[in-house]
Amino acid sequence: MIDNFSPAYTTSKGATYVGDSRELLAALPDNSINLVMTSPPFALQRQKEYGNLDQHEYIDWFLDFAKLVHQKLKADGSFVVDFGGAYMKGVPARSLYNFRVMIRMVDELGFFLAEDFYWFNPSKLPSPIEWVNKRKLRVKDSINTVWWFSKTEWPKSDITKVLAPYSDRMKKLIEDPDKFYTPKVRPSGHDIGKGFAKDNGGAIPPNLLQIPNSESNGQYLSGCKVAGLKGHPARFPAKLPEFFIRMLTDPDDLVVDIFGGSNTTGQVAEAEGRRWMTFEALHEYVGASAFRFLDKGTSPDAMKQLYDRIVAGESVDLSAYRRQAGLGI
Repeated sequence: MIDNFSPAYTTSKGATYVGDSRELLAALPDNSINLVMTSPPFALQRQKEYGNLDQHEYIDWFLDFAKLVHQKLKADGSFVVDFGGAYMKGVPARSLYNFRVMIRMVDELGFFLAEDFYWFNPSKLPSPIEWVNKRKLRVKDSINTVWWFSKTEWPKSDITKVLAPYSDRMKKLIEDPDKFYTPKVRPSGHDIGKGFAKDNGGAIPPNLLQIPNSESNGQYLSGCKVAGLKGHPARFPAKLPEFFIRMLTDPDDLVVDIFGGSNTTGQVAEAEGRRWMTFEALHEYVGASAFRFLDKGTSPDAMKQLYDRIVAGESVDLSAYRRQAGLGI
């Protein structure tokens, strides 16, 4: 809990707050957060319903939040930010706003860039329409930059928690290495010995994360449909925060999302046994995000009542709604 602020709703592991993230962050103790995982509104030229700033204003605006994040992170903590790409206004040339953010975070705020990641969304629709669909001058933009920042050069991390499944060929190699591979020094200079065929439980993942953003029937969207609400228009898929939460935190660590939106981060943190907080400025988004934590048997009336209570400013313990669903109430 945060002193002097009441959560919009709570679960067994976390809480969501409605308000300005800068005020909420300022109320947290310094050196208390293990991971801030977020996706802020992007610096797009076309105005979005969830709010976004012009590119020339965006960087200073975002750095106001980042400065507080640096103060609140633990020494071995991490700050992971998903930025969508953008074009300059009126021309088919790319904006560099997300790269300028990265450079200023390091040069001015004292962050380190632990690693750069690239989220490839194969299900993303062709955009921007003007340059891709109409004039056919550019291919579709399907990659977001995801910057992993840290307070020191040695943030907590463990890639064994996010190993990828082995390919079929690698499985065969492990099963019978003599049949599929000959140890020798490769042209690159790497000395690939017999240890290369050892089963380590999975492959080391690359920094290109291929994750489709195509959820259509989860509890959140089902709840929105029942309540007659539109889902948040800029949700990221659960697999994205899941990757970083698993790699960069341990059970009971504190995960915070400063632009909570539909609260995918909180849902994943709860499932992974992490404590969590999310901050969001709009009651409507927070009210709908509570659906993520309800059982599938929750009645439409209970969902609508819950949403209305949160939007009205009440502080709700979601465990009561989960018990009701279990009892068939």
